[in-house]
Amino acid sequence: MRVFVAGATGVLGTSAVRNLVAGGHKVTGVARSQAKRDTLAALGATPVEADLFDPVALRHAVAGHDVVVNLATRIPSGTAGLRAKNWRENDRIRTEASKNLADAAAAEGVLRLVQEAISFVYENGGAEWITERHAVRSNALTQSSVTATKHAMDFADAYRFAVVLRFGLLYGDEPATRWQVDRVRKGKPAVMGDPDSYMSPITVQDAAAAVVASLAAPSGVYNVSGVPLTRAQWAAELGSAAGVGGPARFLSPLTLRLIAKRVDPLIRSQRISSDAFHNATGWRARTPVSDGLAAAAR
Repeated sequence: MRVFVAGATGVLGTSAVRNLVAGGHKVTGVARSQAKRDTLAALGATPVEADLFDPVALRHAVAGHDVVVNLATRIPSGTAGLRAKNWRENDRIRTEASKNLADAAAAEGVLRLVQEAISFVYENGGAEWITERHAVRSNALTQSSVTATKHAMDFADAYRFAVVLRFGLLYGDEPATRWQVDRVRKGKPAVMGDPDSYMSPITVQDAAAAVVASLAAPSGVYNVSGVPLTRAQWAAELGSAAGVGGPARFLSPLTLRLIAKRVDPLIRSQRISSDAFHNATGWRARTPVSDGLAAAAR
């Protein structure tokens, strides 16, 4: 297939491009600098300059492709994520750019659209498994993902396919995980929430494999996560990866109360089920948590 990838030079995008090329697809990736264009070319993809906020330029860029994959984000790392202003560009990408891509794909006869999304939109589920039918409760942090999901699903009709991948917590050799491991090594708190609550992490490599698998999925919104674990188990894995001889520390209840409004979606108990995506494509997460965290620790 001829696959156009927005966000091709990000952490997930680079891995997805590599997997798509390995799968025999002809990949075009958006790159905004010469260094990033060189990276895509080295992976076997064709780099292209395209402004995601320019509808006319996007139509020209996506013309001739079978699939458009939107992995574009701008997620702030670490404590920068506590400031609302640092999410503005990401929100614009997930709202305005996602619509521009969907509209361009529809106008140019593209047959499949794949949109990145997040599982943090779901309501707290306690110890219950969360499927795609679970209630959604967005806030300022997650509303743009809900909007991007709508734009993607509006693309689908009797002839066109739209697939939304609601990823769990992305981790591995990427900035947010490296920041977390560094905090653990310095003895600083690095885990938020109730130790007995669930989280659903997924490595960059497994998420990239899901992008490739999505090219054969029926239209729909799918959960895509690794094996869920409690935050106490995550803290133990973090501590082991960081080599500190014990679990990572949790933020104090007082600190958590001070930032709760902003981080609420990130501390909900979410035991995400990816069974629907597995049944549709055969995909499963393959990377053990210890291996994923070891990549960041290195």
